[in-house]
Amino acid sequence: MIFSISLYLSLAVFLVGMIYKISTWFTRKIGILGYRFSPAQRFGAAVKGILGAIFSAKLFVLVRSFVLNVVLQLQIAKEDRLRWIMHLLIYGGFMLLLLMHALEKHITARLFNDYYSTVNPFLFLRDFFGLLVVIGIGIAIFRRAILKVPRMMTNAMDRYALVILALIMISGVLLEGTKMSSYSEFQRMVQDYAGMDDPDEIKALESYWVHEYGTVSPNIKTPIEQEVLDQGFELHQSNCADCHSPNKSAFAGYAAAKAFGPVALTIDRAAGTTILWYIHFLSCFFGLAYLPFSKMFHVVASSISLMTSAVMDPAKSNPANIATRQAMELDACTHCGTCSLRCSVAVAFGALGNRTILPAEKLSFLKSYASQKELDTKELQAIQEGIYLCTNCDRCTVVCPVGINLRDLWFNVREELISRKQPVLLSLSPFSFYRGLNQLKLDSAGYGQPLSRAREALAAKSVFLKTPEKVIPLTPIDKGFKGQAVRSMQASTFTFCFSCENCTTVCPVVGSFENPQEEVGLLPHQIMRSLGLGLKDLALGSKMLWDCLTCYQCQEHCPQGVKVTDILYELKNMTVKEAKTAS
Repeated sequence: MIFSISLYLSLAVFLVGMIYKISTWFTRKIGILGYRFSPAQRFGAAVKGILGAIFSAKLFVLVRSFVLNVVLQLQIAKEDRLRWIMHLLIYGGFMLLLLMHALEKHITARLFNDYYSTVNPFLFLRDFFGLLVVIGIGIAIFRRAILKVPRMMTNAMDRYALVILALIMISGVLLEGTKMSSYSEFQRMVQDYAGMDDPDEIKALESYWVHEYGTVSPNIKTPIEQEVLDQGFELHQSNCADCHSPNKSAFAGYAAAKAFGPVALTIDRAAGTTILWYIHFLSCFFGLAYLPFSKMFHVVASSISLMTSAVMDPAKSNPANIATRQAMELDACTHCGTCSLRCSVAVAFGALGNRTILPAEKLSFLKSYASQKELDTKELQAIQEGIYLCTNCDRCTVVCPVGINLRDLWFNVREELISRKQPVLLSLSPFSFYRGLNQLKLDSAGYGQPLSRAREALAAKSVFLKTPEKVIPLTPIDKGFKGQAVRSMQASTFTFCFSCENCTTVCPVVGSFENPQEEVGLLPHQIMRSLGLGLKDLALGSKMLWDCLTCYQCQEHCPQGVKVTDILYELKNMTVKEAKTAS
């Protein structure tokens, strides 16, 4: 009764959870695309896209992707053979156990006549599939705890997935072992299936099971006479052999039965089999019910992501479908850390300590961000920094084992994040270059807002960056500033400058304006001279710092070897650092 209630309750929660999670793919608002389409529009576009893929030549692409990427997981094999083996063991072993054992009444029993879970090959295969999962879990723990793959971080969901799988597998083996050694289970079997009344025959059969099957009996003393074993064998063949293969076939359960031998009677009297049965099945039911809300939901989402990426062309696809896909991709992420390992700006994590710089950690954060949770200032600044530091090099996308188009996701989310009132100082840096290349895809009216907002924030927090209309008041020479400005070899080269104006002449930014000083403030050669004079407010106050394209034309044409571009870059960092300190 409890079993049936638990089963139906877990199935109900599972189904409701699946419906809810899939519905969020159409309601989540991820980035600027997420706000352009209603859930109804996104759902309609998805149905149209699915039907278009099924009833076209793309169907063969879907089937191919399912076989190669979902079943065989060859995308993972390209990156890491050990992780590929781990995934195959866990995924393959668990799915085979689910189909053959957990759903035996609905699948296995219907496929095979006279099916019994205690006969071979099913008895052996159950332990074999379970062993595959346990080995896979062991590899996962080894990679995270011992091997310590660089930039791969373990969060609560990662631990939950390993713990619930381990609990299901281990409790299953222990349950099988206690049933093999249980004297009560032997008595129940004789009463229900053997139909034997003669005490001597029952004792002979019991003796045979103690000797061959690992049963622990309070009535049988060893060694057992061969004549009794022969009689027990004949009784076994006529009463039990049709539905009971040798327990040694279930190697894991039999090993557990032998290990339990000295305490088997105590466990039996304490109803150990019943307790383990509840632990095993309740853990299975809990894992099933919680699956849609846990990391393990990626089993569904990543499969869909892989097949979707195989048939979708971002340049031609309906933008509503791209918005839906990006919402789905948040659930598809397995938090494997492959993208973080390949990220071109991941080194910044070591310097800044911001986890959201790493792509895998950004995705984990975006899952909660997508649920419209209110973020405090520090959280918002962290994710903005992590998103904006991305150079859109696409290295993360090409190695993602579940087909997530990370570059497009970062760009889409970046635009939504920087549209908030919180200024992003990195919008004044070369990291905005990719955004400039995609200017035509963005709202022209709001394109310049992040830049203006960042400049206003610096002006408010620092005395150095002022509005162009106002005259910057000069302050006395800052001797300490000259010391700050020569901390590196490249920065110290400003002392070689003799104001030949070569850097200003070749600068493409200066050449873009009729009156450049009015637009950008100090020109490159003037900034070099301000450094030499120790005029901190002038050196850090020029808009030229932020308009610099870092094209290195000035630096390459300097006859004195002044590292002009590198110096401007360091001055920018100095300004932002002082503004952050002031806040």
